[in-house]
Amino acid sequence: MYRTNTCGELNISNVGQKVTLAGWVQRSRDLGGMTFVDLRDRYGITQLAFNMEVNASLCEKARKLGREYVVQATGTVTERASKNNKIPTGEIEIIVDELNVLNAAKVPPFTIEDQSDGGDDLRMKYRYLDIRRNPVRRNLELRHRMAMLVRNYLSSLEFLEIETPFLIKSTPEGARDFVVPSRMNPGEFYALPQSPQQYKQLLMVAGMDRYFQIVRCFRDEDLRADRQPEFTQIDCEMSFVEQEDVLQTFEGLAKHLFKEEKHLEFGDFPRITWHDAMRLYGSDKPDIRFGMQFVELNDVVKGCGFSLFDNAELVVGICAEGCAEYTRKQLDALTDFVKRPQVGAGGMVYVKYNSDGSFKSSVDKFYTQEQLKQVAEKFGAKPGDLMLILCGPAMKTRKQLNELRLEMGNQLGLRNPNVYAPLWVIDFPLLEWDEETQRFYAMHHPFTAPKPEDEALLDDPSRWGDIRANAYDIVMNGVEVGGGSIRIHDRELQNKMFHTLGFTDEKAAEQFGFLMDAFTYGAPPHAGLAFGFDRLCSLFGGADSIRDFIAFPKNNSGRDVMSGSPSPIAQDQLDELMIDVRPIANK
Repeated sequence: MYRTNTCGELNISNVGQKVTLAGWVQRSRDLGGMTFVDLRDRYGITQLAFNMEVNASLCEKARKLGREYVVQATGTVTERASKNNKIPTGEIEIIVDELNVLNAAKVPPFTIEDQSDGGDDLRMKYRYLDIRRNPVRRNLELRHRMAMLVRNYLSSLEFLEIETPFLIKSTPEGARDFVVPSRMNPGEFYALPQSPQQYKQLLMVAGMDRYFQIVRCFRDEDLRADRQPEFTQIDCEMSFVEQEDVLQTFEGLAKHLFKEEKHLEFGDFPRITWHDAMRLYGSDKPDIRFGMQFVELNDVVKGCGFSLFDNAELVVGICAEGCAEYTRKQLDALTDFVKRPQVGAGGMVYVKYNSDGSFKSSVDKFYTQEQLKQVAEKFGAKPGDLMLILCGPAMKTRKQLNELRLEMGNQLGLRNPNVYAPLWVIDFPLLEWDEETQRFYAMHHPFTAPKPEDEALLDDPSRWGDIRANAYDIVMNGVEVGGGSIRIHDRELQNKMFHTLGFTDEKAAEQFGFLMDAFTYGAPPHAGLAFGFDRLCSLFGGADSIRDFIAFPKNNSGRDVMSGSPSPIAQDQLDELMIDVRPIANK
């Protein structure tokens, strides 16, 4: 056998035992009469010792080992004279009497250490080496544990894990599909699933009343830290349930993950409507680890001669406790922050509530001390606080203030990644208006049911923007980690939804006919939810990016720099698929 033990399990109780270890050379130290080699595998590091006086040829062999050589060592476990209390195996070492080099290795392009000298691009190019580093390995171990906890929890609630197809029909109503040409059906294409949405609803029609799947999904969209072209969902669906049943079930799953993985216990998760989330935080995924709720100021700042406020649809601000000592330089930096293209504000007004009870603001010539006091009272501010105010179109300004609020949270250390604040956001709009195309789109997807009390509004196009969806998101630390809805299970209501979204009967039948036909055979009331598994893992791992929780991620251009994909394919393959890319190549 290659090994009797791993490099992370031996301790003082194993002294005197004969063992065989196998792994990679982390580092070696030549001290003349003694050579020490740190041997690493997935489980830890064990020190190997070679004595020149006892076995000179073996010691010489050890001295020639390079970093990342794969070796096998047999020897006796001995108590170390100089112990290392930083690792579990630090009390022992192996006095080696047999050493085999299983494979030599080139010098790696970066150090395989917790704090590597390799940049992101280099580490992604040699991802198989990056995974050898403890931080990445631990992330993948966390991902494994989370997956097992999910499977065991849902299985205990009678959910069945059922696989759904990866080669499906394209339904381009949502994000862009990745498409796959069919050789056997020239000129026709499959799509890779953006989610198993239609298939899991069909499983409900099929009587599989509790389904889940930890499933790969694909979206051809622009990337950022929490997006990848292929990602993983914990995809779930249930029959004969209402919204409260779904929220209780998956809040229970989240609590189970927190308890088992983070040793944290939570009471009931707070709930907030979408409209209140936008009004108080300017975001449908608010970070509630800290306060700074929005305060609307129209009634106390308008009519005082400051035209920006007088002409604005909304004047709104936040109060940063204890920040009245911010310097002009700091305030200018905040103003520059909100003026960045990513935020888009025209500027910022500040009001300092000084410790002596006086006020200092950037609009002193328009407002008296008494008027500024009214502003402070509106905020509930106290001496030492700083009020930051934006104005403009209501929804746009709220979103800008959300960015400023998060920036202040970062500056004040209020967004500790080891603190968790989950909540539910409910009652989303069913439809959202797109200015560019001048039409309504489904905010979630066309199978989301409206709130029963709002169904009648589908008959009145002037009220479509007021219809609430029977939809819900689970949000954690300002990140949407999951979302779902009560589904439409009635064919007539589904047809009405398609017409609202501009589908003709022919188009609806072409894209979704198989689902609509299934509804004629007795579709039960059903609902579901999907967690973003990669995002959930990154949150539990205390990271902003999901990339280090995926074994082989893509970069921000959607490329795998390690394998060199995407890449051109041979002309004979293209000819077989009847695809001509020569006009593109000539450009």
